[in-house]
Formats: sequence, C-alpha cells, structure tokens
Amino acid sequence: MHWGAELWDQFDNIEKHTQWGIDFLEKYTKFVKERLDIEQSYAKQLRNLVKKYGPKRSSKDEEPRFSYCQSFFQVLNELNDYAGQREVVAEEIGHRVYGELMRYSHDLKMERKTHLQEGRKAQQYLDTCWKQMDNSKKKFERECKETEKAQMNYEKLDSDHNATKADVEKAKQQLNLRTHMADDSKNEYAAQLQNFNSEQQKHFQFIMPQIFKNLQDMDERRIVKLSECYRGFAEAERRVVPIINKCLDGMISAAKSVDDRKDSLIVVESFKSGFEPPGDFPFEDFSQNIYRTVSDGSLSAQKQEMRGDQKYTTGKSKGKLWLFGKKNKGTASEDFSHLPPEQRRKKLQQRIDELNKELQKEMDQRDALNKMKGVYEQNPQMGDSVSLHPKISETMSNIDKLRHEIQKNETWLFEVENRTSGRGDRRLSGGGMFERPTEANHHGTPGRESPEGSYTDDPNQEQRAHQRYPEVNRAAEFDDEFEDDEPLPAVGHCKALYPFDGQNEGTLSMQEGEVLYVIEEDKGDGWTRARKQNGQEGYVPTSYVDITLEKNSKGAVTYI
Repeated sequence: MHWGAELWDQFDNIEKHTQWGIDFLEKYTKFVKERLDIEQSYAKQLRNLVKKYGPKRSSKDEEPRFSYCQSFFQVLNELNDYAGQREVVAEEIGHRVYGELMRYSHDLKMERKTHLQEGRKAQQYLDTCWKQMDNSKKKFERECKETEKAQMNYEKLDSDHNATKADVEKAKQQLNLRTHMADDSKNEYAAQLQNFNSEQQKHFQFIMPQIFKNLQDMDERRIVKLSECYRGFAEAERRVVPIINKCLDGMISAAKSVDDRKDSLIVVESFKSGFEPPGDFPFEDFSQNIYRTVSDGSLSAQKQEMRGDQKYTTGKSKGKLWLFGKKNKGTASEDFSHLPPEQRRKKLQQRIDELNKELQKEMDQRDALNKMKGVYEQNPQMGDSVSLHPKISETMSNIDKLRHEIQKNETWLFEVENRTSGRGDRRLSGGGMFERPTEANHHGTPGRESPEGSYTDDPNQEQRAHQRYPEVNRAAEFDDEFEDDEPLPAVGHCKALYPFDGQNEGTLSMQEGEVLYVIEEDKGDGWTRARKQNGQEGYVPTSYVDITLEKNSKGAVTYI
C-alpha cells in the first residue's frame, strides 16, 4: 500500500511522521552510545580490578605457591580475558552499530529535507496556478457585470424618445466594448481554469504520489536499518559468547584445581625447621647452695673456687657489656646459616638452581661467541675476530665465578643434608630425647656446626669462629667486672642438639642430649648464655641447642 494513493491530502501529517521517525532514530543512537560507554567502562573497571588484586612481581618470594592462590590468579587471568571480550563487544557496537547509525541519521535528514522541499515546491506551484485561475475568474466576473450595466444603459437610452442619437450611439459603443472585454476575460479564465485543472491533476496523480513514495521508501529503510542495528547489537554479543564460555570454563577449571591436601603439604614444607621437638622440663635444684657439707668450705670460698676454676663468667647484671662486641641485629648470612636446617636446605637448593640457569646462559653465550669467532676467522670481511676476545674472556670469567659459587653452595648443601640425615638416623635409632650420646656419636660426628649454624669438617672451626669474633680474646678482661655474689636465675632450659667442645674462653662445652639452664637469651649474635648442673657457665651456639623459655620468668637480664 502506497502513501500517495491513500494519503494524497496528508502532506503535513507525513512531514510530522517522518520527523518523529528521525527523532526515534536519534534516540536509539543515544541509547547505543550510552551502552557503548557502559561496556568500555565495565571492561576498564574489570582490568583495574584484575590489576589491583593480581600478583605482584616485585619479588620471587611473593610468587603464589598454594593452589588456592594459583587458582585465584588463574581466575583473574580469565577475568582479564573476559574484560577483553567486553572491549571487543564495545568495539563491534561502536563500529557496526553506533558509527553506522550516526552516518545513516545524517543521510536520512538530508534525504527527508530534499523530498519535503520538492513537495513544498510542487504545492507552491499548484497554489500559484490556482491564484492565477481565481484572478482570471474574478476578472471575468467583473467584466460580465460591467457588460450587463452597459447593456441596461443602452436599452434605456434607446427606448427614451428624449435621448439624442449621439447618446444612444455612445451607449452602444460602450456596450460593444464591454462585451468584447467580457469575451476576452472569459477566454482567459477558461485558459487559466484548464491550466489549473491540468496542473492539479498532475500534482495529485504524479508529483505528490512520487514524493510520498520517496518519503515512504525512506521511512521503510529507516525501519529496516533499525532492525539491522537491533540484530547487529545482538550479534556483537553472540560472537564473543564462545570465548566468554571458555573464560567461564577456565574459572571452573581453576576452582577444581584447588587442592587442600597439597596446600597443607606446602605449609609443612615451607615452615619445617628440621629440629626435634623439645623435651621434658628438667628439675631445677635450688637447694644445692643450702645443703653443703662442712668439707665444702664456706659459700664465698666455693664461689671463689668456681670463679678460679672457670673463666666463663662474661658479664655483670648491670651495666653489662656485650660479649662479642656490638650487638648484632641478626642479619642473614650468605650460607643461610641463620635459618633452620630444612629451610636452609631449600634456600641453598633454590640458589643452586638459579646459578645453574645463569651458568647455562653464559655457556650458551660462550658457544655463540666462539662460533662467531670461527665465522670471522674464515670470512675476515664479515668482522674482526680479535674484537670478540674481551667478550669471550669476560664470559669465561663469569663461567668460572658461577662454577665456584655453585661448588660452594653445593658444599653447604651437602653438609646440611648430611646433618639432616644424621639426625634422622639418630631419631630412628630408638634413643630417647635425653639419652646420653655414645662415644662414637661424640667423636665420630662427620661435621660440626659453626656459631652461624653452618657445618664444617674442619676440627679447628671454633678457632676460626674465635678469629671472626676477636672480642672473645678479651673475655678474661671481663672477669674483673663481674661482682655478682649470686648466680643469675634461669629463664628456661635447653637441650644440646649437637656436641660442642667449647675450647675458646667464654664458651661452654656440652654433649649431645645434655640439658642446660638458660640464664641469658640470644641477643642476635648467635650465642646463648647457659649453665650446667654443676654451676659452670658460658656461651653456647644458639643453633646447637633447643631452647624452652619459662613463662613470666623474672630472671631475664636487661641491657642498658
């Protein structure tokens, strides 16, 4: 059904309808723009969210090890991919829907303007024809009336016997003139009427129907374009649905990869120290200074004898100096001796793996340089082989350094593994925690641990520790400063994990499994002050003992 046949007289309403259609198109275009902004903002916020909660790459120690952490980061990766698909949707909507609507809306306005101008122009021409016809009609009407007056005047004079012949002749001439003018007006009116009817027929049967048809086609194309945009809007979403489903499947797979048992095992491996559990609390005999025989002498004499027999007293209860110089804050050592054995082993193994990777890179670079050198020697025009010598020398030096570092770390690792396996053998031998060590265990230990916690096969390792802390040589100078009449109270007890000879002044020898009183805690230098059952006092390596402190102890020493 065509508008021209049914709506030939509704030009103004057609104009309003087409304008309403364009307004609706612009309204939908604004809707698409806002939806586009929402998609872009949503994708941006998702990416910012992933960046905020994603893993930080500042340190390797912060890399996730637990399955639930890895699963969460995998979910974040999938969410990041999902955000990318939302960006794809926004891009598709922007190019295929919003951009097309903006262009089409502009073209539609221009086309409508052209058709309406043609319709107005045709209407104006028809109005002009009607005015000309109406003017000729009114003129013909006036001429006819004037002719009738002239005829009546002539007939009156012609019947009047008193009228002169000249007056009658004049009236006759006037009648003839008016009759001739009336005939001319009649002919002009007839011509204008015929022209108007022709133009009106052409206007309503050909010109306006064609204009209405053009407007109808334009409006129908607008409707079809809206339908295509609706479909394109949905297709933009449908194209990314498979990828979005893959993202969601990845999230589900990440959720399924969470393993609670594995995470519990990681906790054990991360914090396992390798030490044995602490033993029972020993009985502290505070009556040893009360019940004494007469042959033991006076209390002051015994204290003087104890001070004369041993030179292990190393400080005062007030104004006390630190035994090994300036107090150490417990900085990490190169061989990780500040860590428990199990953690130390893992750190050493990790360092060895990293050094092996660096060594492989240097060796690959060396092979590449040697190959390039051979090519230059065979083809001098390609380059000077002598220019590669400094780089080859530097690479060989780096390889030697890395091999030395690997050998050194492997030695430390071997010592730690020997110690760990030795303690495991002792634990499996069936001996109790407080079982006294056998002679073989005491003298046949494959290695001893230094005050820093590392192991060495050198029997003179304590001499080297003594050289590292030269202040120990002045331990005798501190003896004159200790004026305490009473021994320091115990703040806890400890059990010797390994034998220690205590050959240097200020140190205390002990056997594996021996229980000692702790009278001063480790202040960060790796040494703990302890006392034997017989009252002998001195310093022992903290890493050699398993310490148990008493709660609410009043025997702690405060340094000023």
